[in-house]
Amino acid sequence: MTERIRDFLRDRRAAGIEDGPVLVVDLDVVRENYAKFARALPDTRVFYAVKANPEPKLLALLANLGSCFDTASVAEIQMALAAGATADRISFGNTIKKERDIARAMQLGVRLFAVDCEAEVEKIARAQAATGAEDVRVFCRILCDGAGAEWPLSRKFGCEPDLAIDVLEHAHRLGLEAYGVSFHVGSQQANPEAWDGALASASRIFRELAERGIRLSMVNLGGGFPTKYLKDVPAVEAYGESIFRALSKHFGNRLPETIIEPGRGMVGNAGIIESEVVLVSQKSKDADEMRWVYLDIGKFGGLAETMDESIRYDIRTAHDEDRRVPCVLAGPTCDSADVMYEKTPYWLPLSLEIGDLVHIEGTGAYTSTYSSVAFNGLPPLRTYVI
Repeated sequence: MTERIRDFLRDRRAAGIEDGPVLVVDLDVVRENYAKFARALPDTRVFYAVKANPEPKLLALLANLGSCFDTASVAEIQMALAAGATADRISFGNTIKKERDIARAMQLGVRLFAVDCEAEVEKIARAQAATGAEDVRVFCRILCDGAGAEWPLSRKFGCEPDLAIDVLEHAHRLGLEAYGVSFHVGSQQANPEAWDGALASASRIFRELAERGIRLSMVNLGGGFPTKYLKDVPAVEAYGESIFRALSKHFGNRLPETIIEPGRGMVGNAGIIESEVVLVSQKSKDADEMRWVYLDIGKFGGLAETMDESIRYDIRTAHDEDRRVPCVLAGPTCDSADVMYEKTPYWLPLSLEIGDLVHIEGTGAYTSTYSSVAFNGLPPLRTYVI
Protein backbone atom coordinates (compact mmCIF):
# COMPACT_ATOMS: atom_id res chain seq x y z
CA MET A 1 0.00 0.00 0.00
CA THR A 2 1.42 3.39 -0.95
CA GLU A 3 1.49 6.30 1.49
CA ARG A 4 -0.93 8.17 -0.77
CA ILE A 5 -3.48 5.36 -0.58
CA ARG A 6 -2.95 4.97 3.18
CA ASP A 7 -3.56 8.71 3.70
CA PHE A 8 -6.64 8.66 1.50
CA LEU A 9 -8.21 5.77 3.40
CA ARG A 10 -7.30 7.28 6.78
CA ASP A 11 -8.90 10.59 5.83
CA ARG A 12 -12.08 8.80 4.70
CA ARG A 13 -12.35 7.01 8.01
CA ALA A 14 -11.71 10.23 9.92
CA ALA A 15 -14.55 11.86 7.97
CA GLY A 16 -16.87 8.98 8.85
CA ILE A 17 -17.35 7.91 5.23
CA GLU A 18 -18.63 4.34 4.97
CA ASP A 19 -19.40 3.41 1.37
CA GLY A 20 -17.22 0.32 1.12
CA PRO A 21 -15.95 -1.81 -0.31
CA VAL A 22 -13.80 0.59 -2.32
CA LEU A 23 -10.93 0.36 -4.77
CA VAL A 24 -8.28 3.09 -4.58
CA VAL A 25 -5.80 3.49 -7.45
CA ASP A 26 -2.59 5.51 -7.15
CA LEU A 27 -1.69 7.16 -10.46
CA ASP A 28 1.93 7.63 -9.38
CA VAL A 29 2.34 3.85 -9.49
CA VAL A 30 0.77 3.69 -12.96
CA ARG A 31 3.14 6.41 -14.17
CA GLU A 32 6.11 4.46 -12.82
CA ASN A 33 4.89 1.23 -14.42
CA TYR A 34 4.52 2.89 -17.83
CA ALA A 35 8.08 4.20 -17.58
CA LYS A 36 9.34 0.70 -16.74
CA PHE A 37 7.67 -0.80 -19.82
CA ALA A 38 9.05 2.00 -21.99
CA ARG A 39 12.59 1.35 -20.72
CA ALA A 40 12.36 -2.44 -20.87
CA LEU A 41 11.06 -2.53 -24.45
CA PRO A 42 12.13 0.83 -25.91
CA ASP A 43 11.29 0.00 -29.54
CA THR A 44 7.86 -1.43 -28.72
CA ARG A 45 4.62 0.55 -28.64
CA VAL A 46 2.47 0.16 -25.53
CA PHE A 47 -1.24 -0.52 -26.12
CA TYR A 48 -2.80 -0.42 -22.66
CA ALA A 49 -5.61 -2.99 -22.32
CA VAL A 50 -8.54 -0.74 -21.42
CA LYS A 51 -10.58 -3.66 -20.05
CA ALA A 52 -8.15 -3.97 -17.12
CA ASN A 53 -9.34 -0.69 -15.63
CA PRO A 54 -11.05 2.01 -17.73
CA GLU A 55 -11.17 4.81 -15.14
CA PRO A 56 -11.12 8.14 -17.07
CA LYS A 57 -8.32 9.72 -15.00
CA LEU A 58 -6.17 6.63 -15.51
CA LEU A 59 -6.77 6.61 -19.27
CA ALA A 60 -6.04 10.34 -19.47
CA LEU A 61 -2.73 9.87 -17.69
CA LEU A 62 -1.68 7.09 -20.05
CA ALA A 63 -2.79 9.04 -23.11
CA ASN A 64 -0.72 12.00 -21.94
CA LEU A 65 2.30 9.71 -21.43
CA GLY A 66 1.99 8.57 -25.06
CA SER A 67 0.33 5.21 -24.59
CA CYS A 68 -1.79 3.58 -27.27
CA PHE A 69 -4.88 1.57 -26.34
CA ASP A 70 -6.13 -1.97 -26.90
CA THR A 71 -9.94 -1.89 -26.89
CA ALA A 72 -12.60 -4.60 -26.90
CA SER A 73 -15.70 -2.60 -27.85
CA VAL A 74 -16.94 0.64 -29.35
CA ALA A 75 -17.53 1.93 -25.82
CA GLU A 76 -13.87 1.38 -24.95
CA ILE A 77 -12.81 3.09 -28.19
CA GLN A 78 -14.88 6.10 -27.17
CA MET A 79 -13.31 6.05 -23.70
CA ALA A 80 -9.82 6.13 -25.21
CA LEU A 81 -10.77 8.98 -27.54
CA ALA A 82 -12.33 10.92 -24.66
CA ALA A 83 -9.10 10.46 -22.69
CA GLY A 84 -7.14 12.23 -25.42
CA ALA A 85 -5.90 9.40 -27.62
CA THR A 86 -6.10 9.78 -31.37
CA ALA A 87 -7.71 7.03 -33.44
CA ASP A 88 -4.36 5.94 -34.88
CA ARG A 89 -3.35 4.96 -31.33
CA ILE A 90 -6.28 2.58 -30.90
CA SER A 91 -6.58 -1.10 -31.77
CA PHE A 92 -9.89 -2.98 -31.86
CA GLY A 93 -8.34 -6.08 -30.34
CA ASN A 94 -11.40 -8.25 -29.76
CA THR A 95 -11.61 -11.07 -32.32
CA ILE A 96 -15.41 -11.28 -31.84
CA LYS A 97 -17.06 -8.14 -33.19
CA LYS A 98 -20.44 -7.23 -34.64
CA GLU A 99 -20.15 -5.92 -38.18
CA ARG A 100 -21.95 -2.71 -37.26
CA ASP A 101 -19.44 -2.16 -34.43
CA ILE A 102 -16.56 -2.61 -36.87
CA ALA A 103 -18.16 0.00 -39.14
CA ARG A 104 -18.66 2.38 -36.21
CA ALA A 105 -15.03 1.95 -35.19
CA MET A 106 -13.97 2.82 -38.73
CA GLN A 107 -16.19 5.90 -38.64
CA LEU A 108 -14.38 6.92 -35.45
CA GLY A 109 -11.07 6.58 -37.29
CA VAL A 110 -9.84 3.21 -36.04
CA ARG A 111 -7.91 1.25 -38.67
CA LEU A 112 -6.30 -1.62 -36.74
CA PHE A 113 -8.34 -4.78 -36.14
CA ALA A 114 -7.73 -8.25 -34.69
CA VAL A 115 -9.04 -11.40 -36.39
CA ASP A 116 -8.67 -15.14 -35.94
CA CYS A 117 -10.80 -16.55 -38.77
CA GLU A 118 -11.84 -15.80 -42.33
CA ALA A 119 -15.42 -14.90 -41.35
CA GLU A 120 -14.13 -12.03 -39.18
CA VAL A 121 -11.94 -10.84 -42.05
CA GLU A 122 -14.98 -10.77 -44.32
CA LYS A 123 -16.92 -8.63 -41.81
CA ILE A 124 -14.07 -6.12 -41.75
CA ALA A 125 -13.87 -6.07 -45.56
CA ARG A 126 -17.63 -5.44 -45.85
CA ALA A 127 -17.44 -2.68 -43.23
CA GLN A 128 -14.56 -1.09 -45.12
CA ALA A 129 -16.57 -1.12 -48.32
CA ALA A 130 -19.61 0.34 -46.57
CA THR A 131 -17.72 3.16 -44.83
CA GLY A 132 -15.09 3.91 -47.45
CA ALA A 133 -12.35 3.57 -44.83
CA GLU A 134 -8.83 3.40 -46.22
CA ASP A 135 -5.65 1.73 -45.02
CA VAL A 136 -7.43 -0.85 -42.85
CA ARG A 137 -4.97 -3.21 -41.18
CA VAL A 138 -5.66 -6.63 -39.68
CA PHE A 139 -3.53 -8.89 -37.53
CA CYS A 140 -4.31 -12.53 -36.84
CA ARG A 141 -4.22 -13.97 -33.35
CA ILE A 142 -2.70 -17.42 -33.00
CA LEU A 143 -3.25 -19.95 -30.22
CA CYS A 144 -0.75 -20.16 -27.38
CA ASP A 145 -0.68 -22.80 -24.64
CA GLY A 146 -0.24 -20.35 -21.74
CA ALA A 147 1.99 -22.67 -19.72
CA GLY A 148 3.29 -20.87 -16.64
CA ALA A 149 0.35 -18.45 -16.37
CA GLU A 150 -1.79 -18.24 -13.24
CA TRP A 151 -4.82 -17.25 -15.35
CA PRO A 152 -4.37 -19.27 -18.58
CA LEU A 153 -6.51 -18.23 -21.52
CA SER A 154 -8.80 -20.69 -23.26
CA ARG A 155 -9.09 -21.61 -26.92
CA LYS A 156 -11.84 -19.02 -27.28
CA PHE A 157 -9.41 -16.65 -29.03
CA GLY A 158 -6.90 -17.45 -31.72
CA CYS A 159 -6.31 -20.09 -34.37
CA GLU A 160 -3.59 -22.56 -35.25
CA PRO A 161 -0.58 -20.94 -36.97
CA ASP A 162 -1.21 -22.84 -40.23
CA LEU A 163 -4.74 -21.44 -40.38
CA ALA A 164 -3.46 -17.94 -39.60
CA ILE A 165 -1.49 -18.03 -42.84
CA ASP A 166 -4.67 -18.62 -44.81
CA VAL A 167 -6.61 -16.02 -42.79
CA LEU A 168 -4.04 -13.31 -43.50
CA GLU A 169 -3.82 -14.26 -47.17
CA HIS A 170 -7.61 -14.02 -47.34
CA ALA A 171 -7.43 -10.52 -45.86
CA HIS A 172 -4.86 -9.54 -48.48
CA ARG A 173 -7.05 -10.86 -51.29
CA LEU A 174 -10.00 -8.81 -49.98
CA GLY A 175 -8.03 -5.57 -50.12
CA LEU A 176 -7.11 -5.28 -46.45
CA GLU A 177 -3.54 -4.88 -45.26
CA ALA A 178 -2.32 -8.14 -43.74
CA TYR A 179 -0.38 -6.39 -41.01
CA GLY A 180 0.86 -9.01 -38.62
CA VAL A 181 0.41 -11.69 -35.98
CA SER A 182 -0.64 -11.57 -32.34
CA PHE A 183 -0.74 -13.99 -29.43
CA HIS A 184 -1.25 -14.00 -25.67
CA VAL A 185 0.93 -16.17 -23.44
CA GLY A 186 -1.60 -16.21 -20.59
CA SER A 187 -2.44 -13.65 -17.92
CA GLN A 188 -0.11 -13.37 -14.91
CA GLN A 189 2.64 -15.14 -16.83
CA ALA A 190 5.48 -15.92 -14.43
CA ASN A 191 7.90 -17.25 -17.04
CA PRO A 192 9.79 -14.55 -19.00
CA GLU A 193 10.75 -17.20 -21.59
CA ALA A 194 7.09 -17.91 -22.47
CA TRP A 195 7.20 -15.67 -25.54
CA ASP A 196 9.87 -17.75 -27.32
CA GLY A 197 7.61 -20.46 -28.73
CA ALA A 198 4.96 -18.03 -29.92
CA LEU A 199 7.59 -15.89 -31.63
CA ALA A 200 8.91 -18.98 -33.39
CA SER A 201 5.40 -19.57 -34.79
CA ALA A 202 5.09 -15.90 -35.74
CA SER A 203 8.37 -15.92 -37.67
CA ARG A 204 7.28 -19.00 -39.60
CA ILE A 205 4.04 -17.24 -40.57
CA PHE A 206 6.06 -14.21 -41.72
CA ARG A 207 8.29 -16.42 -43.90
CA GLU A 208 5.45 -18.43 -45.41
CA LEU A 209 3.46 -15.34 -46.36
CA ALA A 210 6.56 -13.64 -47.76
CA GLU A 211 6.91 -16.60 -50.11
CA ARG A 212 3.34 -15.88 -51.23
CA GLY A 213 4.21 -12.25 -51.88
CA ILE A 214 2.63 -10.86 -48.70
CA ARG A 215 4.91 -8.93 -46.36
CA LEU A 216 3.82 -8.73 -42.75
CA SER A 217 5.10 -5.89 -40.57
CA MET A 218 4.04 -6.31 -36.96
CA VAL A 219 4.04 -8.77 -34.07
CA ASN A 220 1.63 -8.06 -31.22
CA LEU A 221 3.29 -9.61 -28.16
CA GLY A 222 0.06 -9.37 -26.19
CA GLY A 223 -0.19 -9.05 -22.43
CA GLY A 224 0.65 -11.50 -19.69
CA PHE A 225 3.00 -9.21 -17.76
CA PRO A 226 2.30 -9.97 -14.10
CA THR A 227 1.75 -8.03 -10.94
CA LYS A 228 2.79 -9.21 -7.49
CA TYR A 229 0.22 -11.08 -5.44
CA LEU A 230 1.37 -13.64 -2.84
CA LYS A 231 4.38 -14.71 -4.88
CA ASP A 232 7.23 -12.60 -6.15
CA VAL A 233 7.34 -12.15 -9.93
CA PRO A 234 10.21 -11.29 -12.26
CA ALA A 235 10.87 -7.62 -12.95
CA VAL A 236 9.68 -6.03 -16.18
CA GLU A 237 13.32 -5.78 -17.26
CA ALA A 238 13.61 -9.57 -17.26
CA TYR A 239 10.68 -9.83 -19.65
CA GLY A 240 12.12 -7.17 -21.92
CA GLU A 241 15.49 -8.91 -22.13
CA SER A 242 13.93 -12.32 -22.78
CA ILE A 243 11.56 -11.00 -25.46
CA PHE A 244 14.36 -9.17 -27.26
CA ARG A 245 16.49 -12.34 -27.27
CA ALA A 246 13.60 -14.33 -28.70
CA LEU A 247 12.90 -11.71 -31.37
CA SER A 248 16.55 -11.71 -32.43
CA LYS A 249 16.65 -15.51 -32.40
CA HIS A 250 13.63 -15.96 -34.64
CA PHE A 251 13.72 -12.84 -36.83
CA GLY A 252 17.46 -12.14 -37.05
CA ASN A 253 18.35 -8.65 -38.19
CA ARG A 254 14.91 -8.04 -39.75
CA LEU A 255 13.00 -7.33 -36.58
CA PRO A 256 9.31 -6.59 -37.02
CA GLU A 257 7.40 -3.72 -35.46
CA THR A 258 6.24 -4.83 -32.04
CA ILE A 259 3.48 -3.82 -29.67
CA ILE A 260 2.53 -5.01 -26.19
CA GLU A 261 -0.84 -4.93 -24.44
CA PRO A 262 -0.20 -4.68 -20.70
CA GLY A 263 -3.24 -4.43 -18.48
CA ARG A 264 -2.58 -6.19 -15.19
CA GLY A 265 1.12 -5.33 -15.36
CA MET A 266 0.28 -1.65 -15.86
CA VAL A 267 -2.30 -1.10 -13.12
CA GLY A 268 -2.53 -4.20 -10.92
CA ASN A 269 -0.11 -3.07 -8.21
CA ALA A 270 -1.49 0.48 -8.28
CA GLY A 271 -4.75 -0.48 -6.55
CA ILE A 272 -5.93 -1.58 -3.09
CA ILE A 273 -9.43 -2.72 -2.14
CA GLU A 274 -10.56 -1.88 1.36
CA SER A 275 -13.20 -4.33 2.55
CA GLU A 276 -15.04 -5.00 5.81
CA VAL A 277 -15.51 -8.27 7.66
CA VAL A 278 -19.26 -8.92 7.72
CA LEU A 279 -19.25 -12.23 9.59
CA VAL A 280 -16.91 -14.77 11.19
CA SER A 281 -18.46 -18.15 11.91
CA GLN A 282 -18.03 -21.91 12.10
CA LYS A 283 -20.18 -24.68 10.64
CA SER A 284 -20.19 -27.00 13.67
CA LYS A 285 -19.44 -27.17 17.42
CA ASP A 286 -16.06 -28.72 16.69
CA ALA A 287 -13.47 -26.27 18.00
CA ASP A 288 -11.09 -27.34 15.24
CA GLU A 289 -13.65 -26.69 12.51
CA MET A 290 -12.48 -24.30 9.81
CA ARG A 291 -13.52 -20.69 10.40
CA TRP A 292 -15.50 -18.92 7.70
CA VAL A 293 -14.71 -15.25 7.13
CA TYR A 294 -17.24 -13.32 5.05
CA LEU A 295 -16.26 -10.00 3.47
CA ASP A 296 -18.46 -7.31 1.97
CA ILE A 297 -16.89 -8.06 -1.42
CA GLY A 298 -16.75 -11.36 -3.31
CA LYS A 299 -16.69 -12.88 -6.75
CA PHE A 300 -19.64 -10.79 -7.94
CA GLY A 301 -18.31 -7.56 -6.45
CA GLY A 302 -14.98 -7.51 -8.25
CA LEU A 303 -13.01 -10.59 -7.18
CA ALA A 304 -14.02 -12.75 -10.14
CA GLU A 305 -10.41 -13.79 -10.71
CA THR A 306 -10.55 -15.86 -7.52
CA MET A 307 -12.50 -18.34 -9.67
CA ASP A 308 -10.84 -21.76 -9.24
CA GLU A 309 -8.56 -19.88 -6.82
CA SER A 310 -6.43 -18.84 -9.79
CA ILE A 311 -5.45 -15.43 -8.44
CA ARG A 312 -4.54 -15.43 -4.75
CA TYR A 313 -4.44 -11.87 -3.48
CA ASP A 314 -2.30 -10.65 -0.61
CA ILE A 315 -4.67 -9.73 2.24
CA ARG A 316 -3.59 -7.43 5.07
CA THR A 317 -5.31 -6.63 8.36
CA ALA A 318 -4.55 -4.64 11.51
CA HIS A 319 -4.05 -7.95 13.36
CA ASP A 320 -1.35 -9.48 11.18
CA GLU A 321 1.05 -9.89 14.13
CA ASP A 322 -1.45 -12.16 15.91
CA ARG A 323 -1.67 -15.94 15.60
CA ARG A 324 -3.11 -17.05 12.29
CA VAL A 325 -5.46 -19.92 11.54
CA PRO A 326 -6.73 -21.37 8.26
CA CYS A 327 -10.01 -19.82 7.10
CA VAL A 328 -12.45 -20.14 4.23
CA LEU A 329 -12.91 -16.72 2.65
CA ALA A 330 -16.30 -15.90 1.12
CA GLY A 331 -18.31 -13.00 -0.22
CA PRO A 332 -21.59 -11.50 1.00
CA THR A 333 -24.10 -12.57 -1.64
CA CYS A 334 -26.70 -15.32 -1.44
CA ASP A 335 -25.04 -17.27 -4.25
CA SER A 336 -23.25 -20.41 -3.05
CA ALA A 337 -20.55 -19.91 -5.70
CA ASP A 338 -19.49 -16.71 -3.94
CA VAL A 339 -16.60 -18.40 -2.11
CA MET A 340 -13.14 -17.14 -2.96
CA TYR A 341 -10.82 -19.55 -1.15
CA GLU A 342 -11.84 -22.91 0.29
CA LYS A 343 -9.79 -25.54 -1.54
CA THR A 344 -6.65 -23.87 -0.24
CA PRO A 345 -7.71 -21.91 2.85
CA TYR A 346 -6.25 -18.53 3.76
CA TRP A 347 -4.31 -18.07 6.99
CA LEU A 348 -5.89 -15.10 8.72
CA PRO A 349 -5.55 -13.72 12.26
CA LEU A 350 -7.59 -15.58 14.87
CA SER A 351 -8.39 -12.17 16.39
CA LEU A 352 -10.11 -10.96 13.20
CA GLU A 353 -13.64 -9.83 14.08
CA ILE A 354 -16.85 -8.52 12.55
CA GLY A 355 -16.36 -4.90 11.47
CA ASP A 356 -12.59 -5.17 11.00
CA LEU A 357 -11.15 -3.76 7.80
CA VAL A 358 -9.03 -5.83 5.42
CA HIS A 359 -6.91 -4.56 2.56
CA ILE A 360 -6.71 -6.67 -0.58
CA GLU A 361 -3.54 -5.71 -2.41
CA GLY A 362 -2.74 -5.80 -6.11
CA THR A 363 -6.35 -5.20 -7.10
CA GLY A 364 -5.93 -2.31 -9.56
CA ALA A 365 -6.70 -4.56 -12.56
CA TYR A 366 -9.69 -6.74 -13.41
CA THR A 367 -11.72 -5.91 -10.32
CA SER A 368 -13.97 -2.90 -10.92
CA THR A 369 -14.63 -4.08 -14.48
CA TYR A 370 -15.73 -7.49 -13.20
CA SER A 371 -18.03 -5.99 -10.58
CA SER A 372 -21.70 -6.82 -11.17
CA VAL A 373 -24.43 -4.20 -11.36
CA ALA A 374 -26.84 -4.60 -8.44
CA PHE A 375 -26.64 -8.39 -7.99
CA ASN A 376 -28.40 -8.90 -4.64
CA GLY A 377 -28.99 -5.15 -4.70
CA LEU A 378 -25.30 -4.46 -4.06
CA PRO A 379 -23.79 -1.51 -5.97
CA PRO A 380 -20.79 -1.89 -8.26
CA LEU A 381 -17.35 -1.54 -6.70
CA ARG A 382 -16.66 2.14 -6.07
CA THR A 383 -13.34 3.35 -7.45
CA TYR A 384 -11.28 6.36 -6.42
CA VAL A 385 -8.29 7.44 -8.51
CA ILE A 386 -5.76 9.60 -6.70
